[in-house]
Amino acid sequence: MTLVGLSLSYLRRRPLVAALNVVLLALGVATITLLLLVSGQIGERLDRDARGVDLVVGAKGSPLQLILSAVYHVDAPTGNVPVRELLPVVTSPMVREAIPLAMGDSYDGFPVVGTTGAYVTLYGGRLAGGSAWRAPFEVVLGSDVARRGGASVGDRIVSTHGLSEAGQGHAEHPFVVVGVLAPTGTVLDRLVLTSVETVWETHEHASEEAGHSDDEHAEDGHTDEARASAAPVDSVDVDTLAAIPATALPVRGGFDYASAARERRDLTAVIVRYRSPMAVALFPRQVDAIASLKAAQPAMELARLAVLLGVGADVVRAFGFLLMGVALLGVFVTLYSAIRDRRYDLAMMRTLGATRAALVGHVLVEGLLLAAMGTLLGLFLGHGAAEIAGRVVSERQGLRLTGWAWMPGEASLVAAALATGIVAALVPAWQAYRTDLARVLADG
Repeated sequence: MTLVGLSLSYLRRRPLVAALNVVLLALGVATITLLLLVSGQIGERLDRDARGVDLVVGAKGSPLQLILSAVYHVDAPTGNVPVRELLPVVTSPMVREAIPLAMGDSYDGFPVVGTTGAYVTLYGGRLAGGSAWRAPFEVVLGSDVARRGGASVGDRIVSTHGLSEAGQGHAEHPFVVVGVLAPTGTVLDRLVLTSVETVWETHEHASEEAGHSDDEHAEDGHTDEARASAAPVDSVDVDTLAAIPATALPVRGGFDYASAARERRDLTAVIVRYRSPMAVALFPRQVDAIASLKAAQPAMELARLAVLLGVGADVVRAFGFLLMGVALLGVFVTLYSAIRDRRYDLAMMRTLGATRAALVGHVLVEGLLLAAMGTLLGLFLGHGAAEIAGRVVSERQGLRLTGWAWMPGEASLVAAALATGIVAALVPAWQAYRTDLARVLADG
């Protein structure tokens, strides 16, 4: 009989104790595996969505909220800003591209984003069917939006005000789906894309139809977005804007900021791409110096978010290692007591020709088998939990998690788990090595 077969036979003699040790180790491995899978895939997704975005400029407020709303589209915007106040940003020589974003509505829980074709190009988007939007109220759906909503080219969809599905609908101004994007694995998959003008007109129509109730709410200070944007502003010098040559106010990101400024329009945010790496240190400060604007750098805010979430992740990771430590102690106690009960068997093995090294190998293999079974079960549980969580989360949040991925840290985890079994077996193996053949046989 081989050492593996002999070790398995001894484990079968104490199935409950062996199963307890295996389960404890499996739970520890599963906890850490799930943490690695979730944090790794979310980190990759966040990096993908922010790739190519050097800076986000929006209304004053929390920079983290600005990033979450304008880059990841998982939070409410910080507010709108007049385009005229964005002119110093988009005309700066340090800016290579300024992509406009107009937000505020949603469809089936997915954000409706008014932008330009430059936004689709930023994420490498391409059409799987239909064409790009060309006229107001034409939209292009991300792959997740089309899949979950069941909409296709030619269908009419109705948006709702706000990011909640329970918001007030704009049934009187439906969108026409003219295209569907192929999956990109980025935020593009869960957006409804249209022109900036579509978002403006949607809110203008909603404001006109609700105009009869504006006076009733005026005393409470509740005014419509479009009404607020159309209010006279003394600081706007329209004649000055009209006199600025086209070369000074270029069409950047496929959007005519000069015309929008003259019409006193608003935007929710602008995605900025730098012309030079030097802008990283200089440009955000220049933007923050403008009273109504806030500059948010995705890299910096992601690092801050990682610190905030890192405490919880560390607690979960520590709990997983604690379970592995308890499993190590369990394996040690099991093998140590087994060696004491098995002294006569070990002595008989010596008389039949087994060497001391064979006895040591037998105990080490037994510990390694326990660790291997616990590791395999833990990996199965961790990946299975990640797959189940991914299906639930993808349906609700559009965040794709899968249990079929393999994270680099899992190799180290497997090695640590197997080492746990070997370390736990070292002292029992030493006891087996020191077995006094004559004394054990004499004691019977």
